[in-house]
Amino acid sequence: MKKIVLGLFLILVCSAQAQQRPKLVIGIVVDQMKAEYLDRFYDDYSSNGFKRLMANGFSFYNMNYNYVPTYTAPGHASIYTGATPATHGIIGNDWYVRETGKNKYCTDDASVKTLVAGSEKEGMMSPKNLQATTVTDEFRMATNFRGKVIGLSIKDRGAILPAGHFANWAFWYSKSGNFISSSFYGDKLPDWVAQFNAEKRYLEYIQKGWDLLKPAADYTESLADDNPYEGRIDKSKPPVFPYDLNAIYKEAGADIIRTTPYGNDLLADFAMRTIEKENLGKNLDPDFLTVSFSSTDYIGHTFGPRSMEIQDTYLRLDLTIARFLDYLDKTIGKDNYLLFLTADHAAAENPIFLKDHKYEVTNIPSKETVKGIEAFSLATYGVNLLLNYSNFNLYLDRALVQSKNLDFDKVKQSFKTYLMNLSYVKRVYTQEDVLNSSGGDYLLSYIFKGYDPKQNGDLVVLHKTGFMEYNETGTTHGTPNSYDTNVPLLFYGWNIPKGVSYQKEYITSIAPTLSKLLKITFPNGTEAQVLEEVLKK
Repeated sequence: MKKIVLGLFLILVCSAQAQQRPKLVIGIVVDQMKAEYLDRFYDDYSSNGFKRLMANGFSFYNMNYNYVPTYTAPGHASIYTGATPATHGIIGNDWYVRETGKNKYCTDDASVKTLVAGSEKEGMMSPKNLQATTVTDEFRMATNFRGKVIGLSIKDRGAILPAGHFANWAFWYSKSGNFISSSFYGDKLPDWVAQFNAEKRYLEYIQKGWDLLKPAADYTESLADDNPYEGRIDKSKPPVFPYDLNAIYKEAGADIIRTTPYGNDLLADFAMRTIEKENLGKNLDPDFLTVSFSSTDYIGHTFGPRSMEIQDTYLRLDLTIARFLDYLDKTIGKDNYLLFLTADHAAAENPIFLKDHKYEVTNIPSKETVKGIEAFSLATYGVNLLLNYSNFNLYLDRALVQSKNLDFDKVKQSFKTYLMNLSYVKRVYTQEDVLNSSGGDYLLSYIFKGYDPKQNGDLVVLHKTGFMEYNETGTTHGTPNSYDTNVPLLFYGWNIPKGVSYQKEYITSIAPTLSKLLKITFPNGTEAQVLEEVLKK
């Protein structure tokens, strides 16, 4: 009898401890989502998607990135580590490595293999290049590795980096149309993933084609359907609705779904299947699912932030989120899950569009920048001292400088002077400038937080506001300007009070705030600034 009573007592204690945490945590990242999309498209959203999160959760409308470059991989790493690239080491989507003379992709790992035949190179990925723990890592350790962590995305980096080093699984989309993973996570793809892949659900979406969700007259927040600032997904036709995805599929294959809103739908389908088959949120210990919607980024890059395509994508994503929330309510329980939604970066206005409206900016082809630097080097020193220009970083050939008996500091200063004379350059900083930063230079502080002296270049360039190093159509991101750094942050669900904040906050506060909500250790690289508003239930 005593043993029975003791057993019941232990069950009650464990249950009480479990109630201190939600059954399931869901982290949603919307790739390239500008904060203003919540407001610009508000009137056309449904009541059950973004509006539900905003009305019934806590909304931070002045959330910002505090480093450069504002790219996808550093963004996801920073959200989940609570640190910046200077600490977590993911200094770009890819970056130049002096020792090899080649670029390294953020999640490349030659020691692992893909678990899906036909996707060999796409599957050789892991989080080994991430130099700090994530909140998901700390969550795994806090539950003594009983709580599951699974990362999902169309992009490999959007799945792998949020899930961290100790994840049970990370799955990402292959150009073959399959969700794949690597041997870092297991020896064999789970049967339920193989079954999902066998269903070829991407074909159902492609067969629908892509037309406007609403009447064209409702898209008053966007430019005309056919405008000169858009790129194309069908090279033979202008970028106008409707899009015959079947025809494009015959040329591009399953990869085309990335640059349609249906990439988000397919990922949501996969997320719900993951919850079901992995029994997430059904155990004594909580689980953590990270979901990164990537199609918004592909579409933004191609069509730009003022296109009807991007507006239609967000109206459809709103419905996808509503569908996902309904699913969570039914399977996990309305008050049993904690969800947050943010973005890995925002995006610039197309500079040709701005120029056509009498703002004297333009796009800067990176190849032209490289040609100019090389020509300067040849004219000044008789040799090309530039090894690489990428991610706004110049890597100089230190060995060649030494062999020519040149003073390296003077060489750097000469390149700095050349770059500062370019009409579109705002600032140029040497490695010494960055490492000796006192914090007084607002722009330099962003570089300092994104700079790893073992991986970054000898000089870092910042362009003037409004200029963009990209094509004439579409858009990109990467700068410290507000159009690239200002993103949404919405907390919703378990123990989250209703409220709104317009106080300037930084993206690195998300992970430590989650740590406090979940009563776990901070990620090891974070500065541990928390968002107190969501902790005051």
